[in-house]
Amino acid sequence: MKIAFLTPEYPHAKTGNSGGIGTSIKNLAIGLLAQDVSVRVLVYGQKEDSLFDDNGVLIQQIKNVKVKGLSWWFTKKKLERIINELYSNKEIDLVEAPDWTGITSFIKPNKCPIIIRLHGSDTYFCHLDNRPVKWVNKFHEKRAIQKADSLLSASQFTADKTNLIFNLNKKFEIIPNLIDSELFKKDDLDKQTKQNILYFGSLIRKKGLLELPLIFNKVIEKHPETKLVLIGKDVLDIISGNSSTWEMMQNLFSEKALKNVEYLGSIPYSEIKQKIQESKICVFPSFAEAFPVSWLEAMAMEKPIVASNIGWANEMIDEEKNGFLVDPKDHDLYARRLIEFLENQQLCLETGKAARKKVQECFDIEILVKRNIEFYKKMKV
Repeated sequence: MKIAFLTPEYPHAKTGNSGGIGTSIKNLAIGLLAQDVSVRVLVYGQKEDSLFDDNGVLIQQIKNVKVKGLSWWFTKKKLERIINELYSNKEIDLVEAPDWTGITSFIKPNKCPIIIRLHGSDTYFCHLDNRPVKWVNKFHEKRAIQKADSLLSASQFTADKTNLIFNLNKKFEIIPNLIDSELFKKDDLDKQTKQNILYFGSLIRKKGLLELPLIFNKVIEKHPETKLVLIGKDVLDIISGNSSTWEMMQNLFSEKALKNVEYLGSIPYSEIKQKIQESKICVFPSFAEAFPVSWLEAMAMEKPIVASNIGWANEMIDEEKNGFLVDPKDHDLYARRLIEFLENQQLCLETGKAARKKVQECFDIEILVKRNIEFYKKMKV
């Protein structure tokens, strides 16, 4: 079987920055290769047309077509021609694309099946974030879903919300994002030496980063030795127009709390595991996700998590068994949950072990790759 992924991002030095979509594609691609499935990744929006091998995954970089006012149309037609050629030459059997901005809305391959997987569209995230969406994005995203040959979603919550906001009644196969739990496994010699709380991900309002300072202010009053470590790209705040979410956060920390905050910026993905290992707790107060890989990585590393209690979270974490789920705006309760972990090492150990067990049983690459292959086989013609 030969699978192609059409995507705006992929985690590699040659293809530029990547977020959750790219990471989830790479994780799945590695698992597919191990099952003798051929994988090609079509990355559009690139500086040049190029082809290279990434440890067995064939990466095809595609440069967008520049035509004033019609770049979107000509780029989609270029992608259509590439897909048709690859399919005709029997180099691919099907194409999977994310829902983000509806790239396949006007791509009509001759015979090649198109699958849309929900990772969270722009319309979806705007809905969860209570802000307006660009009409053009909503138009393309809805059309892409309607025209797809089959549909997947990373979570039931995302599928249900997508049907609601687009006024659709589509059936989605639910296959969560996956990780290799053997890669994210704590060392025998635990490197954790401090009372560190770790957040890793983009510094952006929708991930609760403007709530986190107010939560940490309460933690520091009870545990002045605790340190908050932040890792991730600083993002412009769409609502206020401020160019730096980190700058906005600094104004929300108390003077005492800010002294115990360390912002490391973006770091290589290869270093994330070490930073998780060194932390005592991981914190994810997000308002808008689909099925975040970062949470799975922390869980697999046996770290207790305090996360938001919105929709998708209940499909990942069992409250009080392998993590705590709290409304990010309830700063008092959120802080109390963090303090519970800080004060109870046994609770940390038990919760962390239960978290890893949940990942191994439900979200590990060995289990979910097979489910993806079964789904793809139904689509192959």
